[in-house]
Amino acid sequence: MTDVLREVGMIARALDSISNIEFRQLNLTKGQYLYLARICENPGIIQEQLGELIMVDRSTVIRAVKRLETTGFIIKKADLTNKKIKHLHPTQTGLEAYQTVIRENNYSTCVALHDFTNQEQEQLERLLTRVRKNVAIDWEFVKKGNHRQY
Repeated sequence: MTDVLREVGMIARALDSISNIEFRQLNLTKGQYLYLARICENPGIIQEQLGELIMVDRSTVIRAVKRLETTGFIIKKADLTNKKIKHLHPTQTGLEAYQTVIRENNYSTCVALHDFTNQEQEQLERLLTRVRKNVAIDWEFVKKGNHRQY
């Protein structure tokens, strides 16, 4: 068995750490840039969908959304038919911060894939997508209160 997930984890932690440091100037903390990016890319998304998209639990999404709303990056708008449902939308401040997030993402992607051919980049994306889909099955299973058999 290879240490592929260990490598993926190290890459993810390094990039997350870099982003958290660089986005402090925007008043984004602890991974909030990820939530903001998904809200900007999916205006009107609801918290449940956001959690599924990022693959985090409900309480984590609630805390992140509350902080983004408090700091003026997003607003919640009530659904027209069901007032309990709140749609998340970026503010102008959120959209401006998102532009910085995207520039950082593009830069990090170029650094990470330096010296990879286009074919290798496409292959890596296909393989990682397969890995994510495999993991998503277990994530859904465990999220529902089940336990995996090791």
